[in-house]
Amino acid sequence: MKVRIIGVPLDLGSDYQGANLGPAAIRIAGIQEKIEELGHDVYDDGDLPVPPRKSLSIGDVHAKFFDTIEKVTTDLCTRVFNALSEHAFPVVIGGDHAMAIGTIAGVSKFFKQHRQKIGLIWIDAHADINTPETSPSGNIHGMPLATVLGMGLPELVRIGEPGAKLLPEHVHLIGIRSVDKGEKTMLKKMGVNFYTMTDIDKRGIQEIISKAAAHLVKSVDAIHISLDLDGLDPDIAPGVATPVKGGLDYREAHLIMETIAETGKLASMEVAEHNPILDIRNRTAETAVELVQSALGKRIVD
Repeated sequence: MKVRIIGVPLDLGSDYQGANLGPAAIRIAGIQEKIEELGHDVYDDGDLPVPPRKSLSIGDVHAKFFDTIEKVTTDLCTRVFNALSEHAFPVVIGGDHAMAIGTIAGVSKFFKQHRQKIGLIWIDAHADINTPETSPSGNIHGMPLATVLGMGLPELVRIGEPGAKLLPEHVHLIGIRSVDKGEKTMLKKMGVNFYTMTDIDKRGIQEIISKAAAHLVKSVDAIHISLDLDGLDPDIAPGVATPVKGGLDYREAHLIMETIAETGKLASMEVAEHNPILDIRNRTAETAVELVQSALGKRIVD
């Protein structure tokens, strides 16, 4: 398989600086070499250009740095679309989770042109389904899931193509444990499939991811994984800006990747919210690379 690595050094979606260094740290952890070990042909596209925060105005406090995030995610949409058009598997490394607006727009655009539907596995401590009207912070990294479902800022919703990029019933949101009041309403209204850490504690990750995978196999033609590293427990992924105790453990995260890989429908993946400034000896980046390996076919016994 051909794999294209696309770096997005973006930290404008958050109040915390440092996620713009995420792609570099993940490369230092050996992402290209580790994917090549699996027998894949890997090309690193480098990083998208993102202007430094100090050179920009925050703009609308309900959607901070909106203009620049629109430009970056539009660029990313094109890069992802082009990678898929060249029969490559895009692995997008970031960077805060606002980048998912562009990644998913590019995936959706490609498969819609082929009259095919996509599904989404979204791993996160947070629901990321705020809009400028519901967000308590105005940070766009808390809005990407709402955006790809057709809600929120029209300029971001129409990136790649007008309207929603996929159906709510084709979204499986895993690991949430910190949800804003407005997001709780939105989750129920939109009909997204979501699994809190309480659900995982009660039912086990195997049951949850197996049912999610079976549903998507029957319903869609391709699957995208959007991995926010704060979906993992801070003990294994300390290098994130918004850690929340009680997240997915190491084997639970790998089981998710392995199960989705086994469907044969995984077409793209992104890793978001790594902040090396907050990490411990690049532990989070190394964990991210190992999870990408699992998604791309690595097994304990091949």
